[in-house]
Amino acid sequence: MDMSPVLQFLDAEPQPDESAELIRGRLSKVISALGFDFFTLVRQPGPESDDDGIMLGGQWPKGWPELYVKRKYAAIDPIVRYLGHSQRGYRWREAMGAFEQDAHRNRMERMMADARRFGLEDGYLFPVHGRRGLVGSLSVAGRPVDLSPSEMALMDALAKKAFWDILPAQDPAAHERISRPVAVQMTRRELETLEYLGYGMTSNEMGATLGLSTHTVDWYMNGIQDKLNAKNRHHVVAIAFRLGLIS
Repeated sequence: MDMSPVLQFLDAEPQPDESAELIRGRLSKVISALGFDFFTLVRQPGPESDDDGIMLGGQWPKGWPELYVKRKYAAIDPIVRYLGHSQRGYRWREAMGAFEQDAHRNRMERMMADARRFGLEDGYLFPVHGRRGLVGSLSVAGRPVDLSPSEMALMDALAKKAFWDILPAQDPAAHERISRPVAVQMTRRELETLEYLGYGMTSNEMGATLGLSTHTVDWYMNGIQDKLNAKNRHHVVAIAFRLGLIS
């Protein structure tokens, strides 16, 4: 595959007065040149986020988002759930393979069948990580497109470049919050857990979001509590806010 459009995007620096819309336009041309029909670039949502606040670019086929919400696929979506297991990009079929024994397997297969009816035959998802763990992702989909390992690596780089170019142009406040230095050394998973704790989520809710068991979430929480010398979870949140770990 000709990856020169990706390389050109990676080499280009956004101009000081370049709007998020112009950067999105350049990204859209790259995605189309690679043979993908659809893409979305999103910021990792919190429980109270709305679609307008997390969408940085792209779109899905007309009618698909509405069906996705109507059938409550967000709760079982294997593509999104697999984000908790991977730091690099992956193909949709890889995510499906990871949940063969899942209790919601039948609903997952139904979701994928519905997606194909909307032209989403195959796709990839590329996570973007920051100082606080997972901060966003780039999804590309449509007709099947085979990517080699080296091409996957370039797509990972494209996702990161597009995210960090578009976010400050579209939402400077969100960019400042996500980019803020972390004062306490924590693992990526601990930072993700801490972020969701700040939203008021329970261990069960965090586990469902991150694709972890409640026991594992509690294990991470105990580690966070020890690192912050906190008495309880409420104290963890208070200290984390003071240190700028969450906002």
